[in-house]
Amino acid sequence: MPVKSKKEIPVLQPYNPLDKRRLGEQVAEALLNEDVHPLPPQKFIGAGVYALYYIGKFPAYELLAEINRDNQYLCPIYVGKAVPEGARKGGQGSNVNPGTALYKRLNDHTKSIEAADNIQLQDFRCRFLAVDDIWIPLAESMLIERFKPVWNCLLEGFGNHAAGKGRKDMMTSSWDWYHPGRDWANNLKPYPKSKEQLDKEIREYLKNTLA
Repeated sequence: MPVKSKKEIPVLQPYNPLDKRRLGEQVAEALLNEDVHPLPPQKFIGAGVYALYYIGKFPAYELLAEINRDNQYLCPIYVGKAVPEGARKGGQGSNVNPGTALYKRLNDHTKSIEAADNIQLQDFRCRFLAVDDIWIPLAESMLIERFKPVWNCLLEGFGNHAAGKGRKDMMTSSWDWYHPGRDWANNLKPYPKSKEQLDKEIREYLKNTLA
């Protein structure tokens, strides 16, 4: 007689409301529900995550700008985080004063864009969201994973600060090579790829990412 096969019993995955992916998605949705502001926004108190959007006419970013125009703002060019000063020293929790960490970070980005020779500040917008400091790093990671912004994942270095003493032998970041203008970056070693090659890679990346 043929042996009857045992029917497999399905395994139900327990619902975890604190699953990091679920939390990240919630933060991303919360950020997308925030108002869009010019860069820089008015000064405010808070720490958290933010997204920058491009709507200008720089040729390599045309696909990105197209889906962000007409008040759509569907995909950021860059996302980042700003943690409270106390969090950097190991202190986290409700007693950490957020200060103006988020505003300062956005203001730093404003200066970087203004310094660049080939992009205009008027072509950028931002969203920002105050987040409990313990969740800020996770929120940033999930936003990068979800949107894969070109300035995070391909053209790197936008969020860099001036190289410290003894670090002038560092190589210029791909962002500073493609968008030159920041004084402190002019003294670094040249980036190994040509700007034409970077231009081609950016266009291909956006074509694949936004498809």
